[in-house]
Amino acid sequence: MDENIQYLTHKVIQLFENMNMNDNLSTYTGELIILLLFFLISYLGYRIAWYLIRKMIMPIIRRSKNQFDDILIRYRFFRRISYLVPALLLYFFSTDVLVSLPFLLNFIRSFIEVVFVVIIILIVDSLLSTINDYYERFEISKDHPIKSLIQILKIVVYIIGLLFIIGTLFHRNLNSLVISLGTLSAVIMLIFKDPILGFVGGLQLVFNKMIKIGDWISVPKFGADGTVLEITLTTVKIQNFDKTIVTVPTYSLISDSFQNWRGMEESGGRRIKRAIYIDMDSVKFVDNEMLEKFKKIKILYPYLKQKQKEIDEHNKKYAIDPTVVVNGRRQTNLGIFRAYLKAYLHNHPDIHDNMTFLVRQLQPTEKGIPIEIYIFTKTIQWAKYEDIQADIFDHILSVIPEFYLHVYQFPKSGDIRMLTTR
Repeated sequence: MDENIQYLTHKVIQLFENMNMNDNLSTYTGELIILLLFFLISYLGYRIAWYLIRKMIMPIIRRSKNQFDDILIRYRFFRRISYLVPALLLYFFSTDVLVSLPFLLNFIRSFIEVVFVVIIILIVDSLLSTINDYYERFEISKDHPIKSLIQILKIVVYIIGLLFIIGTLFHRNLNSLVISLGTLSAVIMLIFKDPILGFVGGLQLVFNKMIKIGDWISVPKFGADGTVLEITLTTVKIQNFDKTIVTVPTYSLISDSFQNWRGMEESGGRRIKRAIYIDMDSVKFVDNEMLEKFKKIKILYPYLKQKQKEIDEHNKKYAIDPTVVVNGRRQTNLGIFRAYLKAYLHNHPDIHDNMTFLVRQLQPTEKGIPIEIYIFTKTIQWAKYEDIQADIFDHILSVIPEFYLHVYQFPKSGDIRMLTTR
């Protein structure tokens, strides 16, 4: 009898336990279904938010004259704002949905917090990119670009966001993570060496006005000779004149030398510095016959008249015997040629008279006597400058024989044949 009572009691208890387990299982299943429905509702919330932004806010922005909001659209700022709607819905209402599933609740809330941080990072990234693009529309951006500073801010935002994500996933305090990073500062400095050097170099380039967007610079070490397109955190992008792109490390422009042609462009003139070598054997004193011929050159006549008057007065004052060539002062064909070049270039419409203007004789070498032209054109355009320079030296090479002078050059094949036939 007692055994039967004990057996019935055990069966009743087991029946109640099975009923409780079934109730819990049905409760869990119901909450999971509700959670899935809530995920669907959150997605619908995102679609509705994005639809309202696209149909109501963005048309107003496109019609406005302000260009800042147009750049925000290009960098998907408003779309990333709409991502906040499902994240906020899930975060604030997940507690009511998952009452009986605390473990799953904690996991989902942690996941949503990570997603929320990622969305905030993307929004800040869009905003910083917009600020940089909007700033580059102003003329001041060429002298003081902020792209490297924007990149530094992005790196800081991403690092802070990463620390928040790590702290959320591993339930660590942000202060302890920062202290842990402090112990790894040497490793961090090694990893971010190039960005740090680039940032410091970029600041020095910008604030010392060493370089700006649009400058023509030459960096022979890196094969760069062209226009600066972009100054970033770690590199300076240069477009060569052959349309190739060269990227030069930013810090190398501080540690090494480079040539900036901005001064030439701002002055409004471009230098011509080129020499012609005159055969020393062709230099001679000018006789009366040669002098009469040279006087027929219109731009040279005032110089010859004044110079010959000075020479005659000097020779008469000191009773110079003109029958001896080396006595007194005499004009040479080389001196008259230099005077002609000065007169010709002063009368040239494309040459600056108020900038450095020299036609000078350099030290003789084994190649002859260099007559150097050191002048500035009135244009800084490369193609036009080359045309002017070529026209000037075409003319100079053509008139040299008229002054009984010869240009020095290495022996030609014809000269060697003449030597072998003698």
